[in-house]
Amino acid sequence: MTRENAGLEARLAEQESFEPPESFVEQANVADEGIYDEFEENWPACWEQAADLLDWDEPYDTVLEDDDAPFYEWFTGGRLNASANCLDRHVENGAKNRAAIKWEGELGETRTYTYGDLLYEVEAFAAALRDLGVEEDDVVTLYMPMIPELPIAMLACARIGAPHSVVFAGFSADALATRMNAADSEYLVTCDGYYRRGDALDHLSKANEGLGDVEHEVEDVVVVDRLGDAMDHDLAGNQHDYGDLVDAHRGETVDPVSRDAEDMLFLMYTSGTTGQPKGVKHTTGGYLAYTAWTSHAVLDVKPEDTYWCAADIGWITGHSYIVYGPLALGTTTLMYEGTPDYPEKDRMWELVEKNDVDIFYTAPTAIRAFMKWGTEYPDRHDLSSLRLLGTVGEPINPRAWKWYYEHIGGGECPIVDTWWQTETGGMMVTTLPGINTMKPGSAGPPLPGIDARVVDAQGETVEAGNAGYLTVQKPWPGMLRTLYNNDERFLNEYWREYSDEEADEWVYFPEDGAKIDEDGFITVLGRVDDVINVSGHRLGTMEIESAIVGTEGVAEAAVVGGDHEIKGEAVYAYVIPEDGYEGGDDLEAAIVEGVEDAIGPIARPEEVVFTPELPKTRSGKIMRRLLEDIASDNELGDTSTLRNPEIVDEIAAEVQGN
Repeated sequence: MTRENAGLEARLAEQESFEPPESFVEQANVADEGIYDEFEENWPACWEQAADLLDWDEPYDTVLEDDDAPFYEWFTGGRLNASANCLDRHVENGAKNRAAIKWEGELGETRTYTYGDLLYEVEAFAAALRDLGVEEDDVVTLYMPMIPELPIAMLACARIGAPHSVVFAGFSADALATRMNAADSEYLVTCDGYYRRGDALDHLSKANEGLGDVEHEVEDVVVVDRLGDAMDHDLAGNQHDYGDLVDAHRGETVDPVSRDAEDMLFLMYTSGTTGQPKGVKHTTGGYLAYTAWTSHAVLDVKPEDTYWCAADIGWITGHSYIVYGPLALGTTTLMYEGTPDYPEKDRMWELVEKNDVDIFYTAPTAIRAFMKWGTEYPDRHDLSSLRLLGTVGEPINPRAWKWYYEHIGGGECPIVDTWWQTETGGMMVTTLPGINTMKPGSAGPPLPGIDARVVDAQGETVEAGNAGYLTVQKPWPGMLRTLYNNDERFLNEYWREYSDEEADEWVYFPEDGAKIDEDGFITVLGRVDDVINVSGHRLGTMEIESAIVGTEGVAEAAVVGGDHEIKGEAVYAYVIPEDGYEGGDDLEAAIVEGVEDAIGPIARPEEVVFTPELPKTRSGKIMRRLLEDIASDNELGDTSTLRNPEIVDEIAAEVQGN
C-alpha cells in the first residue's frame, strides 16, 4: 500500500458522512430536496408521480382505496399490462434496437436482446403458453436459473394475464413441490440444467423429483435446453422442449391482456416463522409503478444506462430490480449466470469493465467477500464507467461501506444502502443519491411518501439515538396485498402488533429492529427474532456482528447464541479473518474490545472461533441454525441446502478442540 493510499484509508476510516459529488447531483433524476415536503403535503396523490411512469390502457379513478384497510388498493379502476409497459411502448417509441438484456453466461457465452428482439421472443412464448392451455389468472411456476428464458417467461406470463411464481433454482425438489401445491399451479417452466463453477448441474432430475410430490395434476412442463450435449434427458409425455414450442410460434402477435391495477402480477413465496412458506401477492399497477419510481429516483436509472443488479431473479430483488423496474424505464439490464469468483476472483469487475456498467447493485455479503479477497482484483480493471453503487439484502457495516466506496467507486460514486423486503415490493428506507448526505452503516431516511418510524414496545416513537422496532405507518403502492389464500395470516404476520383495529388505524410491522439518529436516518439492526438473551438482556445479533466486522482484520462474522449454564445463553462469534491477517489471541482481543466499546461488556463473546468460511445456503445466507447447534454441542441438523456443507464439520472440530 502506498503512503498516499494509506492516508486516504485513514481519512475514510474517520469520516462519518459523505456528500454526493456535484457532478452526480447535476445529472440526477431527483435532485430537489423539496420532494420530501411535496410528497408529505400531497399524500397519497403524490404517488401519481409513480403511476405517470407507466402507460395505462384505462386511467385509474382513485390513487388509494382504504375502505377495507389493511387490504389497501392502489390506482383503482386503472387497467394496464406489465409486459406492454416493459416492451411494446419502448419499441413503439423508437427504442427497438436498444439493448434490453445483456446476458453473460458462466462459460463466457453472451447474448444480447434488443427491445425488439425481446418482444419477439416474449410473444412467441406467450403464444406457446396460450396454445398449451394457460389462461388468464392461471399460476405458472418458473423453476429456472439466471438464463434469459426466465425473464422471457415472466413477461410472457404477464402478457397473457397469467401470474408467475418463480422458484429459486437452488431450492430443493421438496421446496418446488411445496410451492406448486400452495399455488395450485398446473404449469411448470424449467430447464435441463445450468453451469456452476464450470460444472454442468442436472436441474431437470430435481424438477422431476419435485413434480412427483405435487398433489394435483400438472398439465404441462416446458423444458429449456441450456446444456445441449453436456446432459441428455428424455422428456416425459407432458413435457415439451422450449425451443420447439417457440419455433412453432415465431412471428405470432399476442396482444397484451389488459389487467386491472389490482390483478395479481406474481406470487413470491418467502420463508415463514411457522416453517410454511408465505405466498406474497403483488399486483400489476401498484407494484410496477413503485418499482419503476424507485428505480428512477433511488437507482438513478436512465434509458441510456447499462445497469447491473447482481442478484438472482429467484428472489424479489431480481424481480423488482433486474426485470420489472429497469425494463419499465427502458434501460439495458445485465444478467450474469455464474458466481463472483469463477473463473477468477475479478469476474465481477471484468464484466463491469467489459459492459461499461453505469450502476452496480449488490449485497453486503458479496462486498465482504470482495474485501476478503483483496484490492488486487478490482485494481486489475477500469471501473470508471460506474456512476452509482448500491447495497441490498442486509445491513452493511461502515467498514465494508467505505471499502466499497473507495475501491469500487473510486470515491466518486454515491452509495444507496437500501432497506426493503419481499413484502414491500421495493425500496423503503434509503438515501436519494442526488440529495442526501450518506452515513456509512445507516440506510438513511424513509423515502418520500414513506412514513417509517422507530417505536418502542408500546408503539410510541423513540427519541433520537435510541433503538426500537421499525414500523411503516402508511400504505405504499408496492406493498403486498395479502398472503395467497390466507388473509388471516396476512393480518397476524404484518399488521396486528401495533395497529388499533377498533380505530381502523393500521401499522405495518416488518419485524426488524432499528435505531434512529437526530437527522432521521434509520439504521436497521436486523430481525427482532435474531436476538440472544444473555442474563435477561436481549442483544441483537446484527449489532454485535457489525461491531466485530468493524474490527481491523475481520472480513465477515456470524454471531449466535449458545447454551451457558450460568448465563442461560452466551454470545458465540464465528469470524473469517481478512487476507493477510491471522486468527489468534491478538485479533480475538481486538474483537472483544470492539464489541465492549460498541455495545458493552454484556455483549462480550463467550468464544471467538476463527474459520475460513461460514456455512451458507446457495443464495448466500448464513445458516445460523447450524452454528447454534455447534455452540450448544447439539446434534447437527440437515446440511443439504448448503453450498459448502463440509465447513460445518471443520468448524465443529475446531470448537471441540478448544
